[in-house]
Amino acid sequence: FEVVPGQKFFERCENKPSAIARRLKAINPSPYSFFINLGEGEYLVGASPEMFVRVSGRRVETCPISGTIKRGEDAISDSEQILKLLNSKKDEAELTMCSDVDRNDKSRVCEPGSVRVIGRRQIEMYSRLIHTVDHIEGRLKPGLDAFDAFLSHAWAVTVTGAPKLWAMRFIENHEKSPRAWYGGAIGMVHFNGDLNTGLTLRTIRIKDGIAEVRAGATLLYDSDPEEEEAETELKASAMLAAVREAGGKNAAGAERHAARVGDGINVLLVDHEDSFVHTLANYFRQTGATVTTVRTPVADELFDRLKPDLVVLSPGPGTPSDFDCNATIRNARSRDLPIFGVCLGLQALAESYGGTLGQLDTPMHGKPSRIRINRKGLIFSGLPDDVTVGRYHSIFADPNRLPGDFLITAQTEDGVVMAFEHKSEPVAAVQFHPESIMTLGQNAGMRMIENVVAHLPRRAREKAA
Repeated sequence: FEVVPGQKFFERCENKPSAIARRLKAINPSPYSFFINLGEGEYLVGASPEMFVRVSGRRVETCPISGTIKRGEDAISDSEQILKLLNSKKDEAELTMCSDVDRNDKSRVCEPGSVRVIGRRQIEMYSRLIHTVDHIEGRLKPGLDAFDAFLSHAWAVTVTGAPKLWAMRFIENHEKSPRAWYGGAIGMVHFNGDLNTGLTLRTIRIKDGIAEVRAGATLLYDSDPEEEEAETELKASAMLAAVREAGGKNAAGAERHAARVGDGINVLLVDHEDSFVHTLANYFRQTGATVTTVRTPVADELFDRLKPDLVVLSPGPGTPSDFDCNATIRNARSRDLPIFGVCLGLQALAESYGGTLGQLDTPMHGKPSRIRINRKGLIFSGLPDDVTVGRYHSIFADPNRLPGDFLITAQTEDGVVMAFEHKSEPVAAVQFHPESIMTLGQNAGMRMIENVVAHLPRRAREKAA
């Protein structure tokens, strides 16, 4: 039904095994990490994710892992990858077969009726990949001990296949080299008879200056050969990186910090009774800008006292007329101040310049959308042509009745205006929320705010000159 063949990767080992172990622990922490000196110049360095057999008293546990996908770039893309993995019928079938074989292994040594699945397709996340895992338990029959439980499961279905005996015969006939320590187990036996073992997966075998890493993937009828090949490379990647990076400086990617394009910029953020305004202000402050948040209506004298370099119109409930946004926009334009609108702010700008607003058939509150960027312009410089953004609106700017001075720079697939900018004035707006968790992917929201702070005030200065 399924088989788990593997392949080997080799890397010249120029660093001490202990340095490789430290590096692997740093970049790929795992529940079963180990460093073993086997003598005669042979070492095992491992970071295994998978429990093999654990026995506490008469309770027997295993956590078979099957189903793998690459980690995303951030929490948002991680969540997308998790959904993709959980929706994969192929990966579900992989784990199902493993768990059914594992339950059979327990039924040999456990009391009738005691074998239970207590966790199904649970998510475990590691530095480079995401796994689905089942958690299965049973209760040992009287007269049997931890070694009986251990031997009953040898060797794990997750590194052999199902039916287990036929899968092992296939591996014996087709793999070109012996597995040695791969697919075995490491762990401990306690003086009270308890046992805790993990599989020797994600393991580096070092011998005579050569590091060897074996990784496998589950093949079944629904498998795509190229995807399974890529999975073995993904599984081996952290081990190979540890070999290459050991002894050197920390090679982990540094956290990206916002560009300090806002140093010396004063931002007036006009709050339209919005529940996200402080997050939006936080984004602008990350650029180095000084932000003053003022609840609408904004007094005329405040513009003169604060002397803002940029006016931001916040999102908010209702319509632009509920907050007399026209007055705010007139005050800013009369002083030649650049304006950036968000959500309600876009609607206010469109209406103030003579455009018409409409009502969506279906409100888009707390819903993500993929938008198409028609023109990079002021806002989307450095971003891909398609971006996922977060929407909280039911009102929109009618693209057919938008003033000719506005360029539409982004739209949804069904044509809703998602961003525009003025052809000659320092004015731009987005219909979505750049500060939303839904716009975190690729750090898109923060990059848009950086672009706004970098470009809109400069355009105002150029226009004034």
